[in-house]
Amino acid sequence: MSRGEEVYKSRTTAYVIASWVLAAFGGLMFGYDIGISGGVTAMDDFLIKFFPRVHERKLHAKENNYCKYDDQLLQLFTSSLYLAALVSSFFASKACTVFGRKPTIMLASIFFLAGAGISAGAEHNWMLILGRLLFGMGVGFGNESVPVFLSEVAPVQWRGGVNILFQLFVTIGILIAGIVNYITAKLHPYGWRVSLGMVAVPGLVLFFGSMILTETPTSLVARGKEAEGKAVLKKIRGVDDVEAEYQETQHACDVAKQVKHPFIRLLTRSSVPPLTIAVLLQVFQQFTGINAIMFYAPVLFQTMGFESSASLLSTVITGTVNVLSTFVAVFGVDKFGRRKLLLQACVQMFIAQMCIGVILSVELKTTGSLSKSLAGVVVFLVCMYVMCFAWSWGPLGWLIPSETFPLETRTAGFAFAVSSNMLFTFLIAQAFLSMLCHMRASIFFFFSAWILIMGIFVYFLLPETKGVPIDSITERVWKQHPVWKKFMSDDDDGSKAREVALA
Repeated sequence: MSRGEEVYKSRTTAYVIASWVLAAFGGLMFGYDIGISGGVTAMDDFLIKFFPRVHERKLHAKENNYCKYDDQLLQLFTSSLYLAALVSSFFASKACTVFGRKPTIMLASIFFLAGAGISAGAEHNWMLILGRLLFGMGVGFGNESVPVFLSEVAPVQWRGGVNILFQLFVTIGILIAGIVNYITAKLHPYGWRVSLGMVAVPGLVLFFGSMILTETPTSLVARGKEAEGKAVLKKIRGVDDVEAEYQETQHACDVAKQVKHPFIRLLTRSSVPPLTIAVLLQVFQQFTGINAIMFYAPVLFQTMGFESSASLLSTVITGTVNVLSTFVAVFGVDKFGRRKLLLQACVQMFIAQMCIGVILSVELKTTGSLSKSLAGVVVFLVCMYVMCFAWSWGPLGWLIPSETFPLETRTAGFAFAVSSNMLFTFLIAQAFLSMLCHMRASIFFFFSAWILIMGIFVYFLLPETKGVPIDSITERVWKQHPVWKKFMSDDDDGSKAREVALA
């Protein structure tokens, strides 16, 4: 869509780059939380203290490979974070709108710091769960505010790459968690405390970093601070001539001010396209099976016969692949576009998941383990799967919802995206070990079927947003799409009138 390729004047400054990186630390904390729980739940010291029945089952002479970690309370330790994140994302949406993106990011760091302290000092199961709930509130506030912040401060020609910094830092957090678990697994009996407490490090970086972040121009103008918004726009663009971009931002804010109830606005016909895309992308992201693999990678590799330390090392390998592959998205999303990366990944992920399923179905029985050569092949296939997810469904699942809503429903719509992600992350995290126990290797065929559905969805229903200014998406994307343009009727005035009457 060449007519949408509009570039406003800007130049990159050290301050702007620092702002991008500091904000993206919210992603690092999220990634660390994803990666740390699987390694901790594989540590014997942790299991002996909090889940002795699971530890006994793990040590049983003729254990069931697929069922030795099947325990609902153990799964709740991992998944409770996402319930808290689901609920808190709606409060974060309101905080983003009323107070701005910057204070919402700071609040996320405070929740993370509190969660780190309680988790590291836990003596009882309820303390573990409380710590995870606080982590979840940090995830809810961070995942709501950081992607929106990055999308609003990035120049249009780099918006995709800048937003993907969030996912890049998620992958770095997962990798760091794997390395930390590999080291702390040898620190008996308190290695798990170090693993859980280390999230305080990026939490402190984000807390102090949020003090020097600038608020986004869009947020300032939307809250009536036009002069400050224009000054900040000049600062983050590094040029004085920002009039054209400022006028577009001001126009979007003027439209948004007419909408008094953004969540009600999401129920109108014209909100169906962005809301459908945002929610389904988050659902599909989880049904790739990625978080099942990243949560429980150490457990999964132990299921295949790896020793505990070897399984943690394999997790570090896949984490490294995850980080390096995300750079493909950072530098390629604004060159190749969103659709091409997603479609290519569907093909590669489908093949990898099917191959893993076939190997485990044929070779991994209820007891015993894979041969070293086949186990190596499975690790390679997992790496191939993680690789393509890292440059597609991982970062784009957050990027696309953050850029496709109009300003008047952006934070409310993105709250639905975040909460959908957290709901289905919770369901997968809570159910995966039980699914692995009952479905065995067929679980990989289950995720493969979803990947096929996802590819069809992208091909027919997902529009391209590369190079389109964030406040021009409605006119240049939704109203031009052969399917979604049917929903973009001229009922906006009536909708706004109803919202004003409700105010």
